Amino acid sequence: MAVPVAALCCLLPLLTAPLPPLGVPRWLGAPVDWPKVGLLAFLHACWESLAQGLPTPCLRLVRMLLRRPKPPARPPVRPCANSFFPVLFAGVLMLPPAAAALVAVPLALVGPAGAGGRRRQLWNGAQLALSAFASSAVFHLLSGPQLLLGSRFPAALLPGFAALAAFCLVNGALVGVMLVLAEGRRPKVVLRGPAATAVGLPVLVHAAGGLMVAVLWQGPYGAFAALLALLPLSISAWVFSQGHRERAAHQATVQALVQAVEIKDAYTRGHSERVGKAAVLIAGQLGMEPERLRTLRFAGILHDVGKLGVATELLRRNGPLTEAERRAVEVHPVHGYELVRGIAFLGEAHAGILHHHERMDGRGYPSGLVGEQIPEFARIISVADAFDSMTSTRSYRRGRPVTEAVAELERCSGSQFDPVMVRALVDALAVHDWQPVLPPAGDCIRTDKAAVRRQESAA
Repeated sequence: MAVPVAALCCLLPLLTAPLPPLGVPRWLGAPVDWPKVGLLAFLHACWESLAQGLPTPCLRLVRMLLRRPKPPARPPVRPCANSFFPVLFAGVLMLPPAAAALVAVPLALVGPAGAGGRRRQLWNGAQLALSAFASSAVFHLLSGPQLLLGSRFPAALLPGFAALAAFCLVNGALVGVMLVLAEGRRPKVVLRGPAATAVGLPVLVHAAGGLMVAVLWQGPYGAFAALLALLPLSISAWVFSQGHRERAAHQATVQALVQAVEIKDAYTRGHSERVGKAAVLIAGQLGMEPERLRTLRFAGILHDVGKLGVATELLRRNGPLTEAERRAVEVHPVHGYELVRGIAFLGEAHAGILHHHERMDGRGYPSGLVGEQIPEFARIISVADAFDSMTSTRSYRRGRPVTEAVAELERCSGSQFDPVMVRALVDALAVHDWQPVLPPAGDCIRTDKAAVRRQESAA
């Protein structure tokens, strides 16, 4: 996501943040405790880099001094939330607003640039710094530092919760503004999406960790005790990043297989992703658990991977197929299953790929399963696959309107498709927009009816 230059104006307040402004409360312009700010900023940069699997600032400095070559670059993994929020929130609780904002700045200035480039990195730093400033201001307004220094619990928890809420609200608002400016998303969609997920259980757990760090830091043992408290939190952040890295590797594996299919059969270009999306819409109406939803999406995306085992000439032929050639095309679900059965993380997706051409009346392939014998994933993918095939315009026929495609699904409900899955798709389409796919500019529509039947049966 490219960051507009105008958005970087958010960095301007940081330039004057350390200066005591006039006509404001004394705590807002309090002198900066530079040793504490420097140590917190250093810890935030080091642990955030460690949690993302990136070289820490210390390690980069040692390599520069020793002039050792860098190891092969790995794409940085960006977790869904700030991985080492406890250090940042501890600064919010212990420092005045201007100093709390400075804790997030060094990572943005000296950290490695990610996929979004230096501009994106500066925006992330400004976003965190402004959120920390607002959060610390709220904490001070509610006399949080005095309550925290005197260990007056649970009275100190109320300003802490208010500070956390302020951080999440400002952070979520900045994320929403950036999505509107950079990606042109509608504000209503943003409010239902990323900006609405700024508060969650991980943020509350990390905030509790930051509170523990602040309490220990201001105790008799000072920063040493706080560093000990950071050890279990750093392990937690590292484990979280490992899980994120594993999920990213799964996604890359699936995308590589899909790209191989799309190179061989242009018909599937974009079709696989849309089937995965439609399958998730159906399963969402059924109340499926998030982990199964993720696996189902993989199954939808990979449902046609077996076409890698079908002769390219058969997939691209314009004319009709012989009976033997038709059977060769219809064996692609088996080829797909054989290709992916060794990929353990796909789980239930294996059965969905193998049986997505089964019919409720038992006239499908490859096994002729009937009704509930067909795995749930396969029954969902069957409906999603047929729906996208009907609504997408191809070189051999024009796509149908969504209403006509739904009517056809309902007509075949009970014989070819599971009525429950059809009804779930209809309910999902009443909430979510579905845009039919148009052909590329310059494409003509063929009227070879035999080719039409062959392509739709293979789909």
